[in-house]
Amino acid sequence: MTQEQLIQQIKIKKTFLCIGLDVDLDKIPEFLLKEEDPIFAFNKAIIDATHHLCVAYKPNTAFYEAYGLKGWKALEKTIAYLNKNYPEVFTIADAKRGDIGNTSAMYAKAFFEDLAFDSVTVAPYMGKDSVEPFLAFKNKYTILLALTSNVGAFDFQTKVNTGKELYKEVLETSKTWENSNQLMYVVGATKAEYLANIRKIIPKSFLLVPGVGAQGGDLEAVCKYGMNSSVGLLINSSRGIIYASKNADFAEAAASKASELQSAMATILDQAETVD
Repeated sequence: MTQEQLIQQIKIKKTFLCIGLDVDLDKIPEFLLKEEDPIFAFNKAIIDATHHLCVAYKPNTAFYEAYGLKGWKALEKTIAYLNKNYPEVFTIADAKRGDIGNTSAMYAKAFFEDLAFDSVTVAPYMGKDSVEPFLAFKNKYTILLALTSNVGAFDFQTKVNTGKELYKEVLETSKTWENSNQLMYVVGATKAEYLANIRKIIPKSFLLVPGVGAQGGDLEAVCKYGMNSSVGLLINSSRGIIYASKNADFAEAAASKASELQSAMATILDQAETVD
């Protein structure tokens, strides 16, 4: 999927919502546990109920790896179902990979070729040779961790090094890497006040913004400081949508929560008139 196609979907659907598929078997409706594959059954129902309200889905691979082979099989089935039935939706493997070059190349192959995700999240700490193997794949995107939504982000990411904060060093250095036009960046919604400075460094890049909803991020603040002429935002909500109900109406409840965000985003887009 190209960035232009993603922008087109934002225009068509009037939304820039990304739904996180972080499946915890302790939180899904109990009756689904009787299914042969409870994780996939849950995901399929959520996807079928919400696909028209979002432009992206983001499974966090930890929630699948935790269940061993069965969990990984459920992830495979989920991405295959999305690619077959809703190919217009952008898919994100929230895997936070990043290692020495030959290892990163294998990670990239796993997520881009075997699983056929559109993008994968990557940690930048080991530098360009740990990231560039992901960038070698045409029409695939690497979403670099820049300024995350967790409390511990302040331990390192905002520390001043050689006159500027570390996250700014990451942003500026990453622009020099091969195929850097295929980079997107993670910026937490709880760090909205930083977005104005981030946009000065990467004005055109897409930002994946977790933290709206359960983590307390503010949608309007993120849009005020982070939106660009192509919107350039994927606002992620996970728990606030997928766990809206533990009853038989869980998918409908998820759609209701997603619809609330979609409506708010449509209003913001109409007011800003930013989509070219």
